[in-house]
Amino acid sequence: MSQPKPASGQSEIRSLSSSLPTSSLPTSEAENLNQPKRVMGFGDLFLFYVVTGISLRWIATAAAAGPSSIVIWIGTWLVFYLPLALSVLEMSSRYPDEGGLYVWSKKAFGDFSGFMSAWAYWTSNLPYFPAVLYFAASNVIYIRQSVWGHLSNDATFYIIFSLLTLTLATGVNVVGLNVGKWLHNLGAVAMWIPAVIVIVMGGIALHRFGSANAFTLRSMTPSMHFKDIIFWSLLVFAFGGCETGSFLGGEIKNPRRTIPWAVFFAGVTVIFCYIIGTVGVLVALPSTEVSNLQGLVQAIAKTVDRVGYFWTLPVAAFLIALSNVGAAGGYLAAVARLPFVAGIDRFLPPAFGALHPRWKTPWVALLAQYVLGVLFIFLGQAGTSVKGAYDVLASMTVITYFIPYLYVFAAMIRLQREPAGPEVIRVPGGKPVAVLISVIGLLTTTATILLSVVPPADDPNQPLAVFKIVGGTAVLMAAGGWIYWAGKKKATSRNT
Repeated sequence: MSQPKPASGQSEIRSLSSSLPTSSLPTSEAENLNQPKRVMGFGDLFLFYVVTGISLRWIATAAAAGPSSIVIWIGTWLVFYLPLALSVLEMSSRYPDEGGLYVWSKKAFGDFSGFMSAWAYWTSNLPYFPAVLYFAASNVIYIRQSVWGHLSNDATFYIIFSLLTLTLATGVNVVGLNVGKWLHNLGAVAMWIPAVIVIVMGGIALHRFGSANAFTLRSMTPSMHFKDIIFWSLLVFAFGGCETGSFLGGEIKNPRRTIPWAVFFAGVTVIFCYIIGTVGVLVALPSTEVSNLQGLVQAIAKTVDRVGYFWTLPVAAFLIALSNVGAAGGYLAAVARLPFVAGIDRFLPPAFGALHPRWKTPWVALLAQYVLGVLFIFLGQAGTSVKGAYDVLASMTVITYFIPYLYVFAAMIRLQREPAGPEVIRVPGGKPVAVLISVIGLLTTTATILLSVVPPADDPNQPLAVFKIVGGTAVLMAAGGWIYWAGKKKATSRNT
């Protein structure tokens, strides 16, 4: 009987490191590449998962659908988050160092699949940054609603706010995770206080006036109309994010133990926050009055008008905005490691493999994301309203973000044939259960991608929206394929 192969993934990282252009780096940088500084403990990683896994904007989206969204939250958690979390738990235990889904896809299907999964994940953040920062901007208005209320449909305000906050998030991450993690941690803490405000004040409103929505068997039964099924895909997207920590494996203390426990506790936190937050909004505000962009802060404003405590509105608005800026910073930090650690830099210019001489961060990849994120801020807004831009950016993010999940679930199935050492944390039930949850995850992911192409019914220019969604996604993926094959051809010509 053959001995199990080591599951640490360290040899994978060493092989990746050997392909990087270390000859062009100072010695200290080359050494740092193989020995990353582990600065994130369990608390840091748990908060990182919370800030990247929970977005208060999806609470507003869910509440707009009425009480039935509570059942949909539970269903999407079961058919997407649970399979994803279990897959991440086992795969990150098998290969706990940097690379995450890149390493998993590469080991299962080869270089091209590894590259394209990492490329899709990296590029998914280009439309994500403007979308999440637009939501943050919409909440900032409520800090001084009487003075800034006229900015709610002002595209210039949303663009300027997005540019400034994206610059801040990039700057702190260039300085390093020991600084950047505080933005992520503040964002995670900032998520809790507005949710608590909604719950407490919603309870006061319920006691005094009754619920703004009826919670009955009929109202909580999900509709099977096509437009409502499309809505489900957005709630599936809300559960993404538990894979992000795996990109930072080399910067996490004891990743084989820390990642699984952080994923577990974050998963419980995610579903609790979404359900309780949605109930709080629905108690305070009729679902027909909820906006995707401003729903949570609207609920607080409406409740304030009914029960008082006016000081809570600007505080909650500021914290909601801060939580989303922290989420943008968290994703920016995680995916910037892909061009650097996961081998994309073998096909991109050698500078993508460089560390900052002072802060030892992948500063070129971070700045590249920043520049392209700025471009998408303007492209998303072109030819449409603020809401139209938000919807297009959200749809593009869902599609490009979910393509790597196809690789994750497929890799989970394929890598079940690999032996696992005793230190590996397996899915309960072993291979049969692992395959079952992966198939469920694959089906959910595929349906979500297809539904995300359909624009909202109230979009003023639906053909333009579809063109932006499909065309933008196709261009991003085609660019990745071209870069891979061009790089491979160049490498082949050098070796012949």
